[in-house]
Amino acid sequence: MSKLGNLGARLHRGEVGYDFVGNRKIWYGISILITITAIVGLAVRGLNMGIEFQGGAVFTTPKNTTVSVAQAETFAEESSGHDAIVQKLGNGSLRIQVAGIDTGKADQVSTKLARELNVSEKDVTGELVGPSWGEQIANKAWQGLAIFLVLVVIYLAIAFEWRMAVAAFVALIHDITITVGIYALVGFEVTPGTVIGLLTILGYSLYDTVVVFDSLKEQTKDITKQTRWTYSDVANRSINSTLVRSINTTVVALLPVGALLFIGGGFLGAGMLNDISLSLFVGLAAGAYSSIFIATPLVADLKEREPQIKALRKRVLAKRAQAAAQGESADARDTDEPFDDEPEDGDAAHAVVGPRNQPSSRNRGRGRPSGKRR
Repeated sequence: MSKLGNLGARLHRGEVGYDFVGNRKIWYGISILITITAIVGLAVRGLNMGIEFQGGAVFTTPKNTTVSVAQAETFAEESSGHDAIVQKLGNGSLRIQVAGIDTGKADQVSTKLARELNVSEKDVTGELVGPSWGEQIANKAWQGLAIFLVLVVIYLAIAFEWRMAVAAFVALIHDITITVGIYALVGFEVTPGTVIGLLTILGYSLYDTVVVFDSLKEQTKDITKQTRWTYSDVANRSINSTLVRSINTTVVALLPVGALLFIGGGFLGAGMLNDISLSLFVGLAAGAYSSIFIATPLVADLKEREPQIKALRKRVLAKRAQAAAQGESADARDTDEPFDDEPEDGDAAHAVVGPRNQPSSRNRGRGRPSGKRR
C-alpha cells in the first residue's frame, strides 16, 4: 500500500490526526482576511465585465493576420475611442472586442480597422451584441444561484440538521466571494462562461462538505450517553477520517482544470478557456478549504452551544480532570458507555468513536479522536 494510503487508513482509525476543530479560530481568521481582501478588490477594481454584459461589437480579422495583438489593440482603441480586448485565435486571425458602441459606430470602426490592418473591408466581419442579452443572463444566473442555495439549505436541514445547513451555506458564500474577488483582482473578463464555472463549483464545494457531515452524523449518534468524547472531538475525527479522500478528489479535479487554465489559456491564448477555468480552479480550491476548515468547525461551534452538548462537555472535562488527578488514563473503559463495543484486550482498552464496526486504534493512547484534548 502506498504511503498516502497508509496515512489515510491511520487517519480513519484515529491513530494520527490534526486538531482542525481545536485551531478553528486560526482558520476563521485566515478566511476573514482572504474574504476582506476579495471584497476590497471587488470594491476598488470592480469586475471586468465582458462584452456580453456591456454590449458592443466583436470584429474578426482574416486568417494569418500579420498584425500583432498589441498593434491591433492600439488600432481598435484609436478607431473606436473605447477600450478594446484582442485575442489571437488558433488559425492566426484576431478577435477584437470593443464595448459600448452601437451599429453606426461599429460600421465606422470596421472600416478604420480594415484600413489600419491593411486588409479588405469585407474580410473584417463584425457582430453586434446588445447589453440586454447579457443582463438577462446575469438575472437568470442570480435567480439560479438563489434557488440553488435555498434548496441546499432545505435539503441539509432535512437530511442532517439546521446547524449543518447554516454551516454549508456559510461555506458556499465564502467560496463564491473569494472566487469573484479573485476575478476582480486579476482583471479576468467576466463572460457567460465565468457564470457557468461559478455555478459549477458550488456542487463540488457542497460534495466535500456533505461527505464530512455524513461521517459526523453517523459518529455522533447517542453521543450524550457517554462521557469520553466531546462533540468537537468527534467532529475533528470526522474531518481526519475523510481528509485523504477530500484531498484526492480535489487534486484529481484540479489537474485538468489547471491544464485548461495554464496551458490552454496561458500558452494557447484561448480566452474562453480562461473565463471558465479560472472560476473552476479558484472555486475548487476554496471549496476544499471551506469543507475542512470552515464548515465542520462551524458546526461544532454551533452544536457546543446546545444545553445537552454543553453538559456533555462539562462531564467529559470533569472526568478527564479527575483521571489526571488520580494519575489514570481518561480513556479507561466504562462498560456502560454506548460508544464502547469491543472487549478489553489485556490491560488496555480498544476505544471506538463512532459506528460500532469502526476500527479502533491499537497504539499508545488508542481510541483517542485525532487532535488535542479540549
